Amino acid sequence: MPKDLNENICEAKVFEHVYNTYSKDVHNFLYYKYGEQFNPKDKVQDAFIKLWVNCKKVTLSKAKSFLFTVASNMVLNDIKHHKVVLNYQRVIPQSHTNETPEFLLEHQQFFERYKKVLESLKEEQRVAFLLNKAEGKSHSEIADFLGVTKKVVEYRIYTAFGVFKKELEGFKIK
Repeated sequence: MPKDLNENICEAKVFEHVYNTYSKDVHNFLYYKYGEQFNPKDKVQDAFIKLWVNCKKVTLSKAKSFLFTVASNMVLNDIKHHKVVLNYQRVIPQSHTNETPEFLLEHQQFFERYKKVLESLKEEQRVAFLLNKAEGKSHSEIADFLGVTKKVVEYRIYTAFGVFKKELEGFKIK
């Protein structure tokens, strides 16, 4: 193999030479430094993939340094992720709420009444109301979507509000 330090790594033969020369060394480096638990074989393959993706930016003289740095950084990122997972597992989830059983029952009953009133609305009112309040669409977006004017959409939403206020005690939506 020629010793030209500016050879293009994007050429298959040069890349193959780099792979054959450094893959075992990078694997051994990762294995001895971090152990088998972080899959050094996979990290070596990923490092060579990154080298191939960046082959126009990395010269042959910098290939070894690039591979070792990228592979080491991949393992360090895995270690950081593993620490985050372990810290998250230490957090004990809250098994209780501050809501009273009465509140939960009232909430469930209100929701059931809300669903019944929603079902009782005319389809046009229900669609306009849900697009506005559940999906956050503006009146203009709903009008374009339904193929009607903005005033028609406003009328449908406000009549739906009227039905809710009439049928449900304490109904308020922002």
